[in-house]
Amino acid sequence: MKNTLLLIFCVTSLSGQAQQLQLHYDFRHSINATLNRRNFASLTFEYFKGNDSTGSFLLKTQTDFTGENNNVGQIFVQVSKNLRYWRPKIQLALTYSGGLGVAPPAYGYYLTNTVGVGAAYPFQWRGAWFSTSIVYRYSAFPKPSHDPQLTFYFGRGFFNYRIMVAGSLVAWSENRNQGNDFTKEMSGKKVAFFGDPQCWVKLTKAVSIGSRINLFYHVLTDANQLQVYPTLALKNQF
Repeated sequence: MKNTLLLIFCVTSLSGQAQQLQLHYDFRHSINATLNRRNFASLTFEYFKGNDSTGSFLLKTQTDFTGENNNVGQIFVQVSKNLRYWRPKIQLALTYSGGLGVAPPAYGYYLTNTVGVGAAYPFQWRGAWFSTSIVYRYSAFPKPSHDPQLTFYFGRGFFNYRIMVAGSLVAWSENRNQGNDFTKEMSGKKVAFFGDPQCWVKLTKAVSIGSRINLFYHVLTDANQLQVYPTLALKNQF
């Protein structure tokens, strides 16, 4: 469940800031009914403000309608802040993510808080935008985990930005034993991965249709299995 910073950056490199609302329909139950109870809608709000001289800021919230009768089942929040007050283009990267959810019939849970600090380097190449970062990641499990996290953002517009291809790839490690009853017999580290490549086609100046491909490895299950779940989506940029 991580972010699409470069998608927004590419669209807003001239204006410096933007907001967008995305409505996705996730087909994961149709693809793997064993691991997923249902297909569901998801609403994402993103606010981005960029400044090449001092860094950038991203706020993202994602609301998944996975509850009974399509009620809200999970809310995810992500905040990213990059800072630069010096000549080299390497930026200080600060990150936070967390959230809450409800599992049927009425069991509440939280998405573990994670905070990170490290370095980011944005760059352009052959008409595309990229950014890579490496941070120290603290995961606030009952038994906290201290790990590296590597993130890579990419984005490129085609046909005067009528088509946009963008997304992010994130890899990190974390403790198998998280200090709860479910993992207390485990030991060592596991490597996890998330990706969200996406493609958007403009219908009007503000509205686009597209798809996001959610990629998970050791995020939704401990099995050594890459899960691939596409969505069909509308986006309104304002």
